[in-house]
Amino acid sequence: MRIDQRTLGWLSRALTHEMRAVQQYLAQSVLARGWGDEALAEKLRSEAVEELGHAERLMERLIAFGISPSAGNLPPSRLGRSVDDLLAADRELEIAAVRLYQEAVTHTQRMRDSASTSLLEDILAEEMAHVQEIDSLRNNNHG
Repeated sequence: MRIDQRTLGWLSRALTHEMRAVQQYLAQSVLARGWGDEALAEKLRSEAVEELGHAERLMERLIAFGISPSAGNLPPSRLGRSVDDLLAADRELEIAAVRLYQEAVTHTQRMRDSASTSLLEDILAEEMAHVQEIDSLRNNNHG
């Protein structure tokens, strides 16, 4: 199977993003637990697990291409002093994911790589749902 190097680049960027999201949601979960907000802590931990699932699926695709998965250097987690701060940071993270996946899908469609396109479209839909969920949480936090 011929491997398009730019597709591999998109998959690797997506993997790095997902590992960053795992790190951020897990760190925020620990912070929320420290605040005594067990419900928020569990919600954030659940998000970390979902993002880990995305990373696993991306790793499976990379391995199918014969590539050893490697996430790049992860930036520090974005925390904050309030629930609003956490949700704002998470929204930015998810918007970045949506943009990344939209661009990656466009590329894999051009390459006629239907398996990678399908994977990336599935994760894109989940990331878009995350943005909507965060927006709902932000609205409820202010209401």
